[in-house]
Amino acid sequence: MILPELLLPTYVQMLGALSSWLGKAAEQRPDDAEALLTARLAPDMFPLSTQVRFACVQAQEGVFRLRGETFSPSITTLLDEGRNAAERPGSIADAQARIGETLAVVERAASDMPSMDPATAIAHALPQGMVFDLTAEQYARDWALPQFYFHVMTAYAILRAQGVMLGKADYVAHMFAYLRPGTLPSS
Repeated sequence: MILPELLLPTYVQMLGALSSWLGKAAEQRPDDAEALLTARLAPDMFPLSTQVRFACVQAQEGVFRLRGETFSPSITTLLDEGRNAAERPGSIADAQARIGETLAVVERAASDMPSMDPATAIAHALPQGMVFDLTAEQYARDWALPQFYFHVMTAYAILRAQGVMLGKADYVAHMFAYLRPGTLPSS
């Protein structure tokens, strides 16, 4: 229930939105879109290129962890790229490719998702040595979604702070599928 009905659609919707925002950045700033990848909200924060990669890490990590599978080498690649993104930010096309690769991982998981008891124990270890003991439900609610949204929203905020014209409709584009006909304001 947790992964197929909550996390997977969230990952797909928000990664698609993130890719769209990067596309708008490239359209609106054709001469310096690549420079956006090194932009930060604060000097001690990671740049946009890292935020994109870490959003992808969070989505892939959530999928593999809740499937009870060993992490794919793609997670290590994304982490390494993200940690070094200030020196090697890559391009908008690179960032969108990472999003595309992550969407493929998420969509493969959606096509063959085993059921998991929400009470399944998950030990979540961080590189610093801390370990959190959670249930699958707690992991999804208290770690997987917040960490994913942190990086997605930081990417959105960096783009907005750099003058990319994005609005609420760009953030919740997936909601228009639920819009009642005739209720969209004309202006």
